[in-house]
Amino acid sequence: MHTQQSLRRLEPMQESPILSIVIPALNEADGIEDILQRLHKTGKALGKVGIDSFEIIVVDDGSRDETVRVVSSIPYVRLVRHWKNRGYGAAIKTGFKRARGDLLAFLDADSTYPPESLAKLCKVLLDNDADVVVGSRRSGSRSKMPLVRRLGNFFWSSLLSFLGKIPVEDPASGMRVLRRRSLAALYPLPDGLNFTPVMSTRAVHEGLKVVEIPIPYHERSGSSKLSVVRDGTRFLKTIIWTALEYNPAGILSFLGFLALSSSIAVGSGLVALRLQGVTELGPVGVFFLYSALVLAVTGVSVISLGITFNYLVALFHGKPIFQTSFGKAIFGPNLDRHFGWLGFVVAMGGAVIGAGSLYLGLSGWEIARLWLWMLGSALFLVVGIQLILSWLLMRVLETVSERDAFIRSELVH
Repeated sequence: MHTQQSLRRLEPMQESPILSIVIPALNEADGIEDILQRLHKTGKALGKVGIDSFEIIVVDDGSRDETVRVVSSIPYVRLVRHWKNRGYGAAIKTGFKRARGDLLAFLDADSTYPPESLAKLCKVLLDNDADVVVGSRRSGSRSKMPLVRRLGNFFWSSLLSFLGKIPVEDPASGMRVLRRRSLAALYPLPDGLNFTPVMSTRAVHEGLKVVEIPIPYHERSGSSKLSVVRDGTRFLKTIIWTALEYNPAGILSFLGFLALSSSIAVGSGLVALRLQGVTELGPVGVFFLYSALVLAVTGVSVISLGITFNYLVALFHGKPIFQTSFGKAIFGPNLDRHFGWLGFVVAMGGAVIGAGSLYLGLSGWEIARLWLWMLGSALFLVVGIQLILSWLLMRVLETVSERDAFIRSELVH
């Protein structure tokens, strides 16, 4: 018993994590004192979940009202100033840089997010060993988010869920707790209001453990700094662009298959007309024929380029990237591995159709009966050759991406 007690004394004490709470502020003199007082009162609740020490950092982002004076008068708050406005995201990043804690939190200064929920977010983070915990405004029945913003948030969350293959409820929430160690995976992050959707997009694609829990939400009093159209468009662009940095094939393959499916539908209709004896097309028919050719080549090009980009992205990240779920039921998850034989079959089909058309032409058939088959032959040959070349390129990139792992495995004793 004595030995066990001695050993127990020699075990290192686990220190309670320090929580740094960052509040970005721009002209928030009317309401910031209330939110800071409510935050200060959360100390007891934070202690119950294992956080005995926390700090509050207000980053003033070039306010022109009395925000600085109000915050300076509160002794338990650290004030950091931007002498000119740099943006919502820039203010949070400045706060992270000045923070001392292993755990980082942020929320708005306008009382839209409840500080009383902070302890709940921290408990979920610690109990689940999560990397990021998001206070979701869409998950709870007490949310008072305006209808227009709710619809926009539904669209962004659906888009991110589709791109990341993981359900996301509120990618734009401005109340979160995260571990400092996660910043290396989440950065770079933008300086503007699109800070939060980009963080959510990176977290999903970096494979971080993200947990969303419902919180009550109240619309701020006075005018909002968020423009539904301008900032909504920016959110959309940054979510798509950030996703392209991780999984280009996820987006490009969808667009490529959409174009290719449209081409097959139009082409099938034209073949059906030809089999019924129609040999001449009017302006509309010619346009549809033109569209089918362009869509077919574009579709195959976009799909192959998307998967090629994924190999390049994998080289940068140093890990394999999920490719595409389109065609998975037929070809499995690695569609590009089938490009070689698919290209050969398509090209050979085009060559056979072309040779047959040439033979029939030399045998006396009129060009009116042959032109559609000759165009189809040319299309199949172009697409087939493109698939074969894409397959060769991807095999080279695959070999390069596996080179470091192969070297390490050969050199390990």
